[in-house]
Amino acid sequence: MSRSRTAARRSWLLLSLACLALPGCATDNWVELGGQRYGVEVADDEAERARGLMFRDALPEGHGMLFIHEEEAPQAYWMKNTRIPLDILYFDDARRLVSQQRDVPPCSLGNACPSYPSNAPARYVLELNAGEAARLGLRDGAVITFAPTLTIAPAR
Repeated sequence: MSRSRTAARRSWLLLSLACLALPGCATDNWVELGGQRYGVEVADDEAERARGLMFRDALPEGHGMLFIHEEEAPQAYWMKNTRIPLDILYFDDARRLVSQQRDVPPCSLGNACPSYPSNAPARYVLELNAGEAARLGLRDGAVITFAPTLTIAPAR
């Protein structure tokens, strides 16, 4: 095995072990999008959605946060106290990509941070590291698949 491959495996192992220490990170929850699988933390109540990825200095490669809303509706997210540039991807009840906000910059302006709305009603929002949507070549209409371990309450 090459040195670079060995180093990469060690890095992956260390990152995986570090993930175990983060709340919500050590789960079997994942989503698949554009042929790529991402481990996800789930934010499915108001408090978790409000906190999101605030105050984090990094989001591990291959990971994201999935926000689940009670019903499909226009959504808008902002980057208040978020230190990581993100792609914000909006999905409808049928789990089709209906809107994308790519390469959204961090914001330290508190309540003066701008909002990034969906262009159509959405129920699910996936935040990934900035550049992932472009790397995957995502287009509206792409379908997201959820792990069987993700329990989604029926829409109200």
